[in-house]
Amino acid sequence: MAPPLIAPSILAADFARLGDEVRAIDEAGADWIHIDVMDGHFVPNLSFGSPIIAAIRPVTSKPFDVHLMIAPVDPYLAAFAEAGADRLTVHPEAGPHLHRTLEAIRALGKSAGVALNPATPVSAIDHVLDVVDLVLVMSVNPGFGGQAFIPDAIDKVAAVKQAIGERDILIEVDGGVSPANAGALATAGANVLVAGSSIFDGNPAGSISRLREAASAQ
Repeated sequence: MAPPLIAPSILAADFARLGDEVRAIDEAGADWIHIDVMDGHFVPNLSFGSPIIAAIRPVTSKPFDVHLMIAPVDPYLAAFAEAGADRLTVHPEAGPHLHRTLEAIRALGKSAGVALNPATPVSAIDHVLDVVDLVLVMSVNPGFGGQAFIPDAIDKVAAVKQAIGERDILIEVDGGVSPANAGALATAGANVLVAGSSIFDGNPAGSISRLREAASAQ
């Protein structure tokens, strides 16, 4: 089994130096760039919109993994796709018709993901698994960086893996991910690990390496 991909979340970056920060994690070995978009409504915080994504798109060729924590989400899909997103992940609660939203993302030529909050059951994705490329298991309640990992997420990853079966769907985990839990998450079935605070610590190359090694030691 291949080790999980590492997707640093730029929510933990120095916004005054955002381009340099993205360049640094690219050079440090990041597989994807994870971008948390928050609207202050669906989650209790604001981050940034599509113009910021467009501004940093020329800095790296790494895939932009865009997590949309906004509601309603449908009116903004095209803008984020045009800004340079490679993958758009939405929440079941962010619109009335999840299947339609996922098909709209795919029609834009992007990979489609669904994010499960800690209290959102795995059954919420039962009827959309055939139009999903990724399932994001939130291991904190979304809205803020630097929160403590919720241990139940490990069992939830295993449940998502069982629900996926033989489908070619990635499982991503976001929230409090560190070398202390990376191995257990990978063993449960995680393919992509998002980390923010534990990577933007002044030594991104070392932090990414430690997280990758811990995830590989299954």
